[in-house]
Amino acid sequence: MSRDLGLRRHRRLDRCVLTAAAVTALSLTASGCVVVHGEREVLPATSRAEAAKALEEFTAAYNAADKAYDGSLDAEHTTGALAAIDGARLKAGRANNPEGNPRHAPLKLTDARFTIPAKAGWPRWFLADADANKGGETRWLLVFTRNGLDEPWEAAYLTLVAPGDLPGFKTDKDGWAEAVPANASDVAVPPGELSQGYASFLKEGGKVFSDGPHTSAWRAARAKRAERPGLARQYIDEPMTGGDYAPLALRTEDGGALVFFTTRHFEKQTAAAGASVPTPNKDVLALTTGEITQSLTMEFVSNEVALDPPDGEVRVLGRIQGLVSAKGE
Repeated sequence: MSRDLGLRRHRRLDRCVLTAAAVTALSLTASGCVVVHGEREVLPATSRAEAAKALEEFTAAYNAADKAYDGSLDAEHTTGALAAIDGARLKAGRANNPEGNPRHAPLKLTDARFTIPAKAGWPRWFLADADANKGGETRWLLVFTRNGLDEPWEAAYLTLVAPGDLPGFKTDKDGWAEAVPANASDVAVPPGELSQGYASFLKEGGKVFSDGPHTSAWRAARAKRAERPGLARQYIDEPMTGGDYAPLALRTEDGGALVFFTTRHFEKQTAAAGASVPTPNKDVLALTTGEITQSLTMEFVSNEVALDPPDGEVRVLGRIQGLVSAKGE
């Protein structure tokens, strides 16, 4: 719902002429006019028609950027983790294929469903999940955000999830969903703490997250890779929670939350004396500064989606990770 509609819905029926100064006031008691701030009133983040338009515009921009390997073509439609991951992919592709993407196949999203929370304040955001012609049988989950009425909708999170893993969402009588605050204490882990919790789990293990490909299996794969003789591997995992990387959560039917969050990961490969670091592929080289002699440090950004129950272990449903930079030494 637009702010204008929100104002009209809550405005008194008496006829008042509101000046620009009056619009910024919460109430004008002298005249009897009341103006409600969209920033303070609980309102749906957008209409379903506008959400569908945002998804359509994103898809068109994404395809144009992918075809040309030109990040400027979808820069106004992405932010946060998705912008970091896909921006680096496009940069590497451009460096290796200046004429564009020779393997470009347009992304097509169908059967789109929109979960739109009603909330006060900014950012406003919503979830789109759709079938795609890429990614097998998974559903594509895209979270769109914006920080003001004059700003475009931007996709901040993109994850792929098996259809059977998607939860049901709690909605009101009008079908609007409920946003779960970052500091919510009625779920196993407050959404605002999941990024740090995940980074700590990858380093130390623990019982916060259930076993799966993005938790226990990932830790095991790392440990196995570290066993290679002649090549030491070090890992550092960090939370990312500020600004456009802030976690976003929706209330599920069981009282838990579906949480989208971001983490940063570093992998340093150091060759033993007399040996060398394996030569990375051309996309890694395109994002690498410095000369690779004894070591290579790679930086990745990862965005995750997890089921955060009222109590018990958190289950990570999906994760997309991308290299954003590398440094040779």
